[in-house]
Amino acid sequence: MNDRLKTLVALTLGVTLFLAVGCNRTPSRVHPPGIDADAAGKAAMDQYDANKDGKVAGEELQKAPSLNAAIDNLDKDGDKAVSAEEVTERIKAWQDSRLGRTSIMIAVTYRGQPLDGAKVVFEPEQFLGAEVQPASGTTDPYGRATLNIENSKIPGIAPGLYKVKITKDGMNIPAKYNTETTLGAEVARDAKDAETGPTFNLN
Repeated sequence: MNDRLKTLVALTLGVTLFLAVGCNRTPSRVHPPGIDADAAGKAAMDQYDANKDGKVAGEELQKAPSLNAAIDNLDKDGDKAVSAEEVTERIKAWQDSRLGRTSIMIAVTYRGQPLDGAKVVFEPEQFLGAEVQPASGTTDPYGRATLNIENSKIPGIAPGLYKVKITKDGMNIPAKYNTETTLGAEVARDAKDAETGPTFNLN
């Protein structure tokens, strides 16, 4: 075998090895968080159904901001309330979509103006379990922020129901937007603001 042929064989083997290693290093598909849908539905009622009538409605919904934000997708029977079965059905819909992560950009205004430098945290509802992780971002001068899970190499946020908390260093933002938040959001392919991203208007 002459030198030219040896070189050609070596290059061919090198390219083959590179492609094989590259394929092995390709990240696997991100799957939706492992949520026990039935258990989550029951846990949501334990958490928010104060009068134990089997549904979250009225003033209870106001204290469950994520359920309130997602009411259009949750309330299948049109009774303006959320039941354990409806929470379970919605979680199964996320799982059926096979969406593991999605990019989301939010916007924040304060008294009608974009809020720059605010930290926005999407905190998953406790009833979803431990696999859904919080995501956060900091707003730019236009009041916009892209949310990501901290210390994750994969961008985006998992589908779920979230409490939303907004703070800013040096600014006294009311507790109803953070420690006692009334803000909530659903992250899903068919969430009401999936295309534009949610906007939070603080006053």
